[in-house]
Amino acid sequence: MTRRRDAILREMGLAPLWRLRGVAEEPAVEAPPPALPIEAPPARPPEAVRPPVAASAPVRRALPAVAEAPVLPAVAPPPRVAPAADLANLGWDALEARILGCEGCVLCQRRKQAVPGVGDRQADWLFVGEGPGAEEDERGEPFVGQAGRLLDAMLAAIGLQRGHDVYIANAVKCRPPNNRTPEADELAACFPYLRRQIELIQPRLIVALGRPAAQALLNQEVKISAARGKTFRYGDIPVVVTYHPAYLLRNQPDKAKAWEDLCFARKTMRALRDEA
Repeated sequence: MTRRRDAILREMGLAPLWRLRGVAEEPAVEAPPPALPIEAPPARPPEAVRPPVAASAPVRRALPAVAEAPVLPAVAPPPRVAPAADLANLGWDALEARILGCEGCVLCQRRKQAVPGVGDRQADWLFVGEGPGAEEDERGEPFVGQAGRLLDAMLAAIGLQRGHDVYIANAVKCRPPNNRTPEADELAACFPYLRRQIELIQPRLIVALGRPAAQALLNQEVKISAARGKTFRYGDIPVVVTYHPAYLLRNQPDKAKAWEDLCFARKTMRALRDEA
């Protein structure tokens, strides 16, 4: 028997064992230790299979809701007060109040104030310009800027002075945007005021300063170069045409022509007074 068998028998209580003499004893072979049972790791419960996520556009955070502004009802613009035929009975104060509140054309929308006129309300001389400029719109008086200073010099050259036997007005009483030339409908809308001023002043002579003023007074197309040195009529009142002072500031050589026109106007006034 092998040692292994002996060991087994001994474990079973069957020893001593008898051996034959002369028989070589086999080397004992130790039995390998019994293999230890290897416990399998506990089985993990199957994970829930997630469905694949489809590719999509980046998710944007929702913005907070903004309350919409209330819709206000449309407000109709105030009606314009157009010049009417009832100016005939207005005196100076009522006429100027009407001019200051006039909304008879689009020029009222951007003005700061209307510019009725200034000077002697019983003057023999009436000078009519085109329309107020930026400084006139600020101060409410015609010809107070650089062109106004030139006009004062022109008056002084023929012995006149602002406010003394001189009245100064404009064909339109509100400043045109960017000092542009007044348009025909603007001149027509504002002319009743000038007409009433002439009726109140009753001047002996009117000097039209520039083409728009001449066209408003004469109701016809006028070229200054062709109208110089001539006498026109507004009703029974003579009209002399010359350049606007603002034009002369840009065209210095024509100042000599304006001086000739002023001398012609002074000669005309002398003749009118001699006739009276």
